Amino acid sequence: MNASENGDGSERRELLRVLSERFGFKEFKPGQEDAIRRLLAGRSTAVVFPTGGGKSLCYQMPALLLPGLTLVVSPLIALMKDQIDALAARGIAARRLDSTLSLDDYRAVMDEVRSGRLRLLYVAPERFVNERFCEAIQRVRISLFAVDEAHCISEWGHNFRPDYLRLAQFAHSCRADRVLALTATATPQVLDDMCRFFDIEPQCAIRTGFYRPNLTMLATPVTDDGRVSENGTVPLGSGVDLPTEARSRDALFFEAMRSREPGPTIVYVTLQRTAETLAERLAAAGVPARPYHAGMEDAQREEVQNWFIGSDRAVVVATIAFGMGIDKRNVRYVYHYNPPKSLENYAQEIGRAGRDDRPSVCEMFFCVEDLNVLENFAYGDTPSLEAVEGLVRAIFANSADFDASEYELSSTHDIRFTVVRTLLTYLELAGHLQRGTPFYATYQFKPLRTSAEILTRFDAERGKFLADLFRQATRAKTWFHLDIDRASRTLGQPRDRLVRALDYLAEQGDLELRAAGVRHRFKVLDRPADLKAVACSLYEKALARERREIARLGQVAALVEHDGCQVSALGAHFGEPLPQPCGHCSWCLGGNRPARLPPRPRPEIDPAVLSQALSLRREHPTELGPARSLARLLCGVSSPYQIRVKLQKHSLFGTLSHVPFPVVLERVEKA
Repeated sequence: MNASENGDGSERRELLRVLSERFGFKEFKPGQEDAIRRLLAGRSTAVVFPTGGGKSLCYQMPALLLPGLTLVVSPLIALMKDQIDALAARGIAARRLDSTLSLDDYRAVMDEVRSGRLRLLYVAPERFVNERFCEAIQRVRISLFAVDEAHCISEWGHNFRPDYLRLAQFAHSCRADRVLALTATATPQVLDDMCRFFDIEPQCAIRTGFYRPNLTMLATPVTDDGRVSENGTVPLGSGVDLPTEARSRDALFFEAMRSREPGPTIVYVTLQRTAETLAERLAAAGVPARPYHAGMEDAQREEVQNWFIGSDRAVVVATIAFGMGIDKRNVRYVYHYNPPKSLENYAQEIGRAGRDDRPSVCEMFFCVEDLNVLENFAYGDTPSLEAVEGLVRAIFANSADFDASEYELSSTHDIRFTVVRTLLTYLELAGHLQRGTPFYATYQFKPLRTSAEILTRFDAERGKFLADLFRQATRAKTWFHLDIDRASRTLGQPRDRLVRALDYLAEQGDLELRAAGVRHRFKVLDRPADLKAVACSLYEKALARERREIARLGQVAALVEHDGCQVSALGAHFGEPLPQPCGHCSWCLGGNRPARLPPRPRPEIDPAVLSQALSLRREHPTELGPARSLARLLCGVSSPYQIRVKLQKHSLFGTLSHVPFPVVLERVEKA
């Protein structure tokens, strides 16, 4: 979009002035000015920019130019913190609300929001299950509602999250002036979903070029390292000379680490234990390497991030979350020690290399033996038909208006928590249920002043109301427990008045407040006559999701073996093929010859293991009765029931993890 289409040259000069003075840039990156102009004109917009393409500026600049609050939804605390620190360095006030904040910090942020002093607030999607936050933010003018990783709203995307459907609903209910949906990875179908859910006109969807000419993209088939070393390792610097046909992952990976110039490096792995052991081996060989994964404490992860950002040689061995939102422009290498789960994940992760436009190398080591672990993430999310039917019957046994704990539903019906939420979302989309505002079943407060000191500050009516409210609480050692719904019924007062009163007292420093037991309100709009048919429909949706996830892994394997330019093939997945071969992928650099993956191993199943499994099933006939449930246990895929009764510690758990899940499932069904 040029200046003549969006006002005169003076408008563009003003935008460039703000860009220079407040952000330190002389020119916009592709697509940024177009998106910002549309937003300033009041039009909701979607942007699909590659990693490092400058998505954040598309909401940060409007936040300075629009009158109300810009609310940014981001799934990662690391992204929030990194961006807020960068904004603070430029004198731009921004705040975040997340689980790491102290009570005083939370109060300070909300004071700035209510007073109108704050223009930019970052929150996580989960914040919208907090009724105190939703109630407070509804009273604030939201000039811009920005949603990062917006591809998560589409069930056709690689990371569908029901929370994102709730974000679309909230954008409507809070009457946000305009919406900005952002992502780095969206196929044409996913982009259509983003626009549909967030009410964005198709002409306001902006996609910039996917191609990064400075990235060398290598895809290397490898074999399991046990074929070349009894202990499964080849030490760095060992000088082992392997035959070409072996193509050991460790030998090739460590040779790459040894032969290339040192530089900031991210090594992606699938499992937390792999991150730990591989980082230890690199460190033992003199490479400055550290692990990063979700099992580490927040302080540990933050320390690793800061160390990585400040170093020109650091190597981080990480699971997939690392790198999102971290603004390090000189990452020279991105390795996939294990294959990515999808082409979307792959594009996002290699996009963290070479954001300074200097040459960088991205190499994926594809080992077919890794597919079992990756596939089990998908298979583990698919519940049994019996479990889905139990959930459906429990939901529609309720009255027209009811509330439920999704955690309790997960535990009771042996369906993973995120899957329960997805199934409930499907029931909403089918018109059977309507979701209300989540609430906390109980509130706990610890007085920081005496009740007399608190009550004397209020007039007679408010003082009596608060005194009556305090009497509804029961005291433990130091904390008072309040069943908020029972108190509402007893006092004949609206629930939201009680919540606002407690929230106000917490903000004034009269008491410390915390909430527990989140529950979700539902209204039954249409009670199905055939509950089994509904359950079967939901089960088919779960199976379809499973097939899509498995197919995404197949797309990664197909890219490795693609007979043609692999960069162009990856771009084509996102609707942007290249007009000619790139010249810097494995196919182009390897003489235009495709690679070939070895056949996938299909080990035999020990009949004794199946016999023991059937004996265990007789001890747990309901939960392990479905073939899928027993197959999950044998393949080492956890479930809520297994966790509750500690079956993960049973000797059979994971004994067949080396066997593809469909093979185990078929044998269990026959048995």
